[in-house]
Amino acid sequence: MSGAIALEGLDLAALLCSRVCHDLISPVGAIANGLEVMEEGKDEETSKFAMDLIKKSARTASNKLQFCRIAFGAAGSAGAQIDTGDAEKVTRGLMEDEKTKVAWNLPRVLLAKNRVKLLLNMMLLAAQAIPRGGQLTVDPIGEGENLGFKVSATGTNAKILATTPPLLGGDAGSEPLNAHHIQPFYAGLLAQACGMTAAMAMEGDAVVVTAQ
Repeated sequence: MSGAIALEGLDLAALLCSRVCHDLISPVGAIANGLEVMEEGKDEETSKFAMDLIKKSARTASNKLQFCRIAFGAAGSAGAQIDTGDAEKVTRGLMEDEKTKVAWNLPRVLLAKNRVKLLLNMMLLAAQAIPRGGQLTVDPIGEGENLGFKVSATGTNAKILATTPPLLGGDAGSEPLNAHHIQPFYAGLLAQACGMTAAMAMEGDAVVVTAQ
């Protein structure tokens, strides 16, 4: 591939850290804003609003951290396995709300760490394709230790960024690799490490991410 990416380990770590920090800035900033409002203490209604904001933002930050710990972090030793039930829990905590629902059709099994990390990164790619919310559906491909995944996303104006499929294959094209692009590239690295091929394409009105 003409745009094949060569990335040093330190650069990969730095870009992933930037991505995680970017995701956490909003809820942590909202907590700080809520505390400032409470310090002003103008009236009971304002204080209640501030407390509700702090609680909601703290819950959001906690859900993001729990998800990122598995999706991007070490999550155990090099040969560790992760329960797909834990993956389902952190996925629902992060992605399921009044606008987006998750249908999790995978069996509850222990899988190699990188395979579960790949699944969570596939969930991120699918969720990003439906910014207005919708339905995320996870189905198995195959079974056992070689279990693969199919994640379908349906929602209003579901679409795939043109840069994402090449990045999954390790091709940056003409775009510079930055914190916004690192996540699909990292998902592709995980697929390679698992001996799998990851792809993302439209199937009718649905965005489908597969790894097998």
